[in-house]
Amino acid sequence: MSITCGNTYLLKPSEKVPGTVEILIDLLKESGVPDGVVNVVHGSKPTVDGICSHKDIKAVSFVGANTAGEYIYAKASAHGKRAQVNMGAKNHALVMPDAEKDDTINALIGATFGSTGQRCMATSVVVLVGDTKEWIPEIVEKAKKLTIGPGAENADICPINSKADVERCERLIADGEKNATLLLDGRKPHVEGYPKGNWIGPTIIDNVKIGMDCYEEEIFGPVMVIVRVNSFQEGLDVINQNRWGNGTGIFTKNGHVARKFQTEVAAGQIGINLPIPVPLPMFSFTGNKDSMWGTANFYGKGAV
Repeated sequence: MSITCGNTYLLKPSEKVPGTVEILIDLLKESGVPDGVVNVVHGSKPTVDGICSHKDIKAVSFVGANTAGEYIYAKASAHGKRAQVNMGAKNHALVMPDAEKDDTINALIGATFGSTGQRCMATSVVVLVGDTKEWIPEIVEKAKKLTIGPGAENADICPINSKADVERCERLIADGEKNATLLLDGRKPHVEGYPKGNWIGPTIIDNVKIGMDCYEEEIFGPVMVIVRVNSFQEGLDVINQNRWGNGTGIFTKNGHVARKFQTEVAAGQIGINLPIPVPLPMFSFTGNKDSMWGTANFYGKGAV
């Protein structure tokens, strides 16, 4: 979108996962994009500081965690640059008792554990209303059947990005074990042939309450956190008090309930019987609250 609008572009990939960008640049060159239109610089904080302060760079766009994003927004803004930053998330799915059970459970499993939970639009909190708590054993059984292994082997759950990220996941799972109910423990699974891999298996923590570390922090791993509530309004209040607002979803057959949720929930992207509501680029893509800072959307007319 940036180069289509007439800009040149400087891209700094994550220093942890730069490989995809290298492939992308090769494809851009093959497609005929002239040298110098899209440029790549590698590095960490010093490179970021250079981007945020360089006089020839007019705007900065970022996707990542809040620690980096808030720093980048402040640094770029201080140098007079427009900035948009998409940051952390704790996406909630509200499940009503009238929801289609099998479809809902399948959607929750895919949205929570797909991409090993390492995506900003993962559904990491499942808010179960009333009798839907009776579905928990089936959710656990489905999660147990997920395979763990390298992506090249088409496994359901692949490695965590780094040892530090594994340690964060394990710390937050331990918090759930101590303060809530650990139904499925994915710590230190055995993966044949890969004894030193950064593995976390599918994990489910039940009876989680607001204020627990495993609820308040972004886990960014294959961990489902379950919050039980007694009513739609109680569930809506749980979602709206959360600091993040990247995306959310509701599962229900009731049109009135769906519309009320759509109107009153405080999240930037809303799915109705859809767990990961990421729109196509012609529509605006953005979270709100602490999930995004800046006035320009990433997609849509506002971005152009």
